[in-house]
Amino acid sequence: MTGTLTRTAPKRLSTLDKWLPLWIGLAMVAGLLLGRFVPALSDALSAMEVGGISIPIGLGLLVMMYPVLANVRYDKVAAVTGDKKLLVSSLVLNWLVGPAVMFALAWIFLPDLPEYRTGLIIVGLARCIAMVAIWNDLACGDREATAVLVAINSVFQVVMFSVLGWFYLTVLPSWLGLDAQGLEISVWQIALNVLVFLGIPLVAGFASRFIGEKRKGRDWYEAKFLPRIGPWALYGLLFTIALLFALQGEQVTSHPMDVARIALPLLVYFALMWFAGILLGKALGLGYARSTTLAFTAAGNNFELAIAVAIGTFGAASGQALAGVVGPLIEVPVLVGLVYVSLWAAKAWFHTDPYATESRTS
Repeated sequence: MTGTLTRTAPKRLSTLDKWLPLWIGLAMVAGLLLGRFVPALSDALSAMEVGGISIPIGLGLLVMMYPVLANVRYDKVAAVTGDKKLLVSSLVLNWLVGPAVMFALAWIFLPDLPEYRTGLIIVGLARCIAMVAIWNDLACGDREATAVLVAINSVFQVVMFSVLGWFYLTVLPSWLGLDAQGLEISVWQIALNVLVFLGIPLVAGFASRFIGEKRKGRDWYEAKFLPRIGPWALYGLLFTIALLFALQGEQVTSHPMDVARIALPLLVYFALMWFAGILLGKALGLGYARSTTLAFTAAGNNFELAIAVAIGTFGAASGQALAGVVGPLIEVPVLVGLVYVSLWAAKAWFHTDPYATESRTS
């Protein structure tokens, strides 16, 4: 993500990356305080929306995604698509296991709170297409594999989100004799989120590498250009986190017990999905880099889409929207922690140096 995590990364995290949990924690606290004590800011952010997408948050996500996707070596994408074990495993974890696990956890932990329960199920349906690239990069996963899996998940998201929402919120509860909530969401809304948060930075990243390598060569591009733009991924991440929590800061700080109840199943979900991904990758012999990529793409969720769907369907003040906001509140620190677990697992489980592994994938 940063200049120290390019293909020539040293054998340890940079100072910027080592203190990433602190920067993220400060951004979350700043956002919560702003949302709580400067309500005009929250109103202003809510007013700056186009097609259900907050313009400032969208800009933050674009800045965050561009350096990561500019780092991908697109000439290696064909080799990734030929890895059937990785592709099939990712699709199964993301579209069969993930939504089912979140459905079960939502009903186990929140049987008496239907609004929060529905919000959690929506979070489980929104597969990650943005921040997973950041966590994967920090953990020295396979960048090319991440780009391919994110693109495939994006297509599936456009096609399957509404169908799975109908199934898990209407059909399956009815079969099990449970309370059915229902979900109506436009496929266009999903497609717009994917287009903005993945399509634009993907095109920009591809164009940067193509033009940069053609004019200056690969050595210049990776030794000079990438380290210069790398830190902007972190800046975009922190800016996005601060705005998200500023937008919903009052709700989060006004309902601490509700947040705690929503947080518990989320903690269990992220841990289960991440460990399922990395252990499955190890069992299939994918190696550290791709096993890590499989784990983070399985554990991450597209909180922006989940929040947009919850607000658009049930309203900004709804319990469903609050559950969507709590998603990144829990996901960000948990997945940052799992980055360090992943780096530990590289040596303990895969018997390899994660940074050397990253170099070998280049």
